[in-house]
Amino acid sequence: MPIVSSPPAWLRPAAAPWLVSAPGRVNLIGEHVDYCDGFVLPVALGLRTWMSAAPREDGRIMVETEQGQRAEITPQPGAEKWANYLCGVLAGFLETGGTVPGMDVRIASTLPQGAGLASSAALTVAFASLLEAAAGQSLELDDKARICQAAEAWAGVPSGCMDQLAAVHGRAGHAMLIDCRSRAVEHIALGDAALVIINTGVQHDLADGAYTARREQTQEAARLLGVPVLRDASLEILAAGRLPDVLHRRARHVIGEIQRTLDCAAALPSGDLLRAGALMNASHDSLRDDFEVSCAELDAVAEHMQSLPDVFGCRMTGGGFGGCCVALVQRHAAAAVEEAMDEFCRSRLGPGAGVVRMP
Repeated sequence: MPIVSSPPAWLRPAAAPWLVSAPGRVNLIGEHVDYCDGFVLPVALGLRTWMSAAPREDGRIMVETEQGQRAEITPQPGAEKWANYLCGVLAGFLETGGTVPGMDVRIASTLPQGAGLASSAALTVAFASLLEAAAGQSLELDDKARICQAAEAWAGVPSGCMDQLAAVHGRAGHAMLIDCRSRAVEHIALGDAALVIINTGVQHDLADGAYTARREQTQEAARLLGVPVLRDASLEILAAGRLPDVLHRRARHVIGEIQRTLDCAAALPSGDLLRAGALMNASHDSLRDDFEVSCAELDAVAEHMQSLPDVFGCRMTGGGFGGCCVALVQRHAAAAVEEAMDEFCRSRLGPGAGVVRMP
């Protein structure tokens, strides 16, 4: 699965001195635990957000997307939510002491929007890379990830660190076990496993409040259990905590998901794909029942994928409420699985559903 693809022609890269990109990611397992200091297991994708830029004399940063959206980027939030991601990055970059010239910026992406593949992180990391290039300044990778994580809040999404760290540390053919407390990254080869990603066509918007509500529920559960965050809890602590039902189920998901992620990361290098797939299936069940972030379309895709030969496991991926499922499959069978799922999507889901093809 390549990490670098070719820039879209619309960017006119030959006419622009600066050209950068950043990948999206798919998360194998470890959902809604990054903001609880847990462990996650994402994979960087060949699908990317690209930016080209040329200097302008008036010092303003003007951006235009391939879809025709336009905005001026300043270190202050504005009316356009999508542009606020970039405003947040600019503000964070300027705090490092960098000096940014005026630019005309073009943005294009091969990532589906609202599909749970971290398109917003790809946008912010690409823009941070563009600011580095234009300013002649290099950030440490973790510092870049922190600036981009903070920028998510400018658009109403107080995200964890997974997406940005995956974008800056991605390596072809590898998953990344990320410790969201220490921010340490361990690369894990996927070996004979392949990934198949299915977009349900149901778009989600994590800024609509449901994501923030889940995060607040985990914080309240941790407070009532007497721990800083739910990573520091255990099933024994949870059983003794007598939480209200909703908070109990939210905490049970996080505690179980952290352990499932560690177990999956241990299973992959040993080639135990059956074990890794079973953990992914259990993750989907927990996200559906305990964390309540799945939807009918995600459940239908996961159930059908889990029934196919040569599929080890399948789960929803990303923040939920729509978006994509990811399946772990035998590499030699990936094309057949993709064909079967395209037919399933045509017959059972809407026109926007289908397999997400990698470049």
